[in-house]
Amino acid sequence: MAISIELPWPAKELHPNGRSHYMAKAREAKKARSNAHKSALAAGIRLGDFDIPQALRVTVTFMPKTRNAFDLDNALAALKSSLDGIADAIGVDDSKWQIALRKEEPVKGGLVRIELERVNG
Repeated sequence: MAISIELPWPAKELHPNGRSHYMAKAREAKKARSNAHKSALAAGIRLGDFDIPQALRVTVTFMPKTRNAFDLDNALAALKSSLDGIADAIGVDDSKWQIALRKEEPVKGGLVRIELERVNG
Protein backbone atom coordinates (compact mmCIF):
# COMPACT_ATOMS: atom_id res chain seq x y z
CA MET A 1 0.00 0.00 0.00
CA ALA A 2 1.55 3.30 -1.08
CA ILE A 3 -0.03 6.71 -0.56
CA SER A 4 1.14 10.04 -1.92
CA ILE A 5 0.54 13.40 -0.24
CA GLU A 6 1.34 16.75 -1.85
CA LEU A 7 2.16 19.76 0.29
CA PRO A 8 3.10 23.35 -0.52
CA TRP A 9 6.70 24.44 -0.20
CA PRO A 10 7.45 25.15 3.50
CA ALA A 11 7.10 28.75 4.65
CA LYS A 12 10.35 30.68 4.96
CA GLU A 13 9.75 31.04 8.71
CA LEU A 14 10.16 27.27 9.10
CA HIS A 15 13.59 27.03 7.49
CA PRO A 16 16.39 26.62 10.06
CA ASN A 17 18.56 29.33 8.50
CA GLY A 18 15.69 31.80 8.53
CA ARG A 19 15.81 34.56 11.08
CA SER A 20 12.13 34.93 11.80
CA HIS A 21 10.49 35.91 15.07
CA TYR A 22 9.65 32.90 17.24
CA MET A 23 5.93 33.76 17.22
CA ALA A 24 5.85 33.91 13.40
CA LYS A 25 7.61 30.54 13.31
CA ALA A 26 5.14 29.06 15.82
CA ARG A 27 2.17 30.30 13.76
CA GLU A 28 3.57 28.78 10.57
CA ALA A 29 4.44 25.51 12.33
CA LYS A 30 0.89 25.15 13.63
CA LYS A 31 -0.55 25.90 10.20
CA ALA A 32 1.82 23.44 8.48
CA ARG A 33 0.97 20.64 10.93
CA SER A 34 -2.76 21.18 10.47
CA ASN A 35 -2.53 21.41 6.68
CA ALA A 36 -0.44 18.23 6.45
CA HIS A 37 -2.91 16.38 8.67
CA LYS A 38 -5.82 17.49 6.47
CA SER A 39 -3.88 16.61 3.30
CA ALA A 40 -3.15 13.13 4.63
CA LEU A 41 -6.82 12.54 5.37
CA ALA A 42 -7.78 13.91 1.95
CA ALA A 43 -5.33 11.43 0.36
CA GLY A 44 -7.36 8.63 1.89
CA ILE A 45 -5.22 7.84 4.91
CA ARG A 46 -7.03 6.66 8.00
CA LEU A 47 -5.77 6.08 11.52
CA GLY A 48 -4.42 2.53 11.69
CA ASP A 49 -3.71 2.12 7.95
CA PHE A 50 -0.02 1.70 8.73
CA ASP A 51 0.01 -0.51 11.81
CA ILE A 52 3.19 -1.22 13.73
CA PRO A 53 5.33 -3.44 14.09
CA GLN A 54 6.03 -2.76 10.44
CA ALA A 55 8.26 0.17 9.65
CA LEU A 56 7.21 2.87 7.24
CA ARG A 57 9.21 3.98 4.22
CA VAL A 58 8.75 7.70 3.63
CA THR A 59 10.08 9.27 0.44
CA VAL A 60 10.16 13.07 0.48
CA THR A 61 10.56 14.69 -2.94
CA PHE A 62 11.34 18.40 -3.05
CA MET A 63 10.34 20.40 -6.13
CA PRO A 64 11.53 23.93 -5.34
CA LYS A 65 10.17 27.24 -6.58
CA THR A 66 13.36 28.12 -8.46
CA ARG A 67 16.61 26.55 -9.60
CA ASN A 68 18.43 28.19 -6.67
CA ALA A 69 20.49 25.75 -4.62
CA PHE A 70 19.08 24.48 -1.34
CA ASP A 71 20.24 21.99 1.27
CA LEU A 72 18.18 18.83 1.62
CA ASP A 73 18.83 18.67 5.37
CA ASN A 74 17.47 22.19 5.88
CA ALA A 75 14.50 21.46 3.63
CA LEU A 76 13.72 18.36 5.71
CA ALA A 77 14.01 20.37 8.93
CA ALA A 78 11.52 22.91 7.52
CA LEU A 79 9.06 20.02 7.06
CA LYS A 80 9.15 18.88 10.68
CA SER A 81 5.71 20.26 11.54
CA SER A 82 4.21 18.83 8.36
CA LEU A 83 5.68 15.39 9.05
CA ASP A 84 4.29 15.57 12.59
CA GLY A 85 0.85 16.31 11.13
CA ILE A 86 1.08 13.24 8.90
CA ALA A 87 2.23 11.15 11.87
CA ASP A 88 -0.85 12.35 13.77
CA ALA A 89 -3.11 11.32 10.88
CA ILE A 90 -1.69 7.81 10.48
CA GLY A 91 -1.00 7.09 14.14
CA VAL A 92 2.61 6.00 13.53
CA ASP A 93 5.37 7.77 15.45
CA ASP A 94 7.98 9.19 13.09
CA SER A 95 10.71 7.28 14.97
CA LYS A 96 9.47 4.24 12.98
CA TRP A 97 9.99 5.95 9.64
CA GLN A 98 12.77 5.28 7.14
CA ILE A 99 13.13 8.59 5.30
CA ALA A 100 14.60 9.02 1.81
CA LEU A 101 15.10 12.48 0.30
CA ARG A 102 14.99 13.44 -3.37
CA LYS A 103 15.24 16.60 -5.47
CA GLU A 104 13.35 17.15 -8.71
CA GLU A 105 13.00 19.99 -11.18
CA PRO A 106 11.39 23.23 -9.97
CA VAL A 107 7.65 23.79 -10.25
CA LYS A 108 5.77 27.06 -9.98
CA GLY A 109 5.22 27.90 -6.31
CA GLY A 110 7.23 24.88 -5.10
CA LEU A 111 5.88 21.53 -3.98
CA VAL A 112 6.76 18.67 -1.65
CA ARG A 113 5.51 15.15 -2.37
CA ILE A 114 5.51 12.66 0.50
CA GLU A 115 5.04 8.99 -0.34
CA LEU A 116 4.24 6.50 2.41
CA GLU A 117 4.80 2.79 1.97
CA ARG A 118 4.94 -0.16 4.37
CA VAL A 119 8.25 -1.95 4.74
CA ASN A 120 7.76 -5.71 4.65
CA GLY A 121 9.49 -7.72 7.31
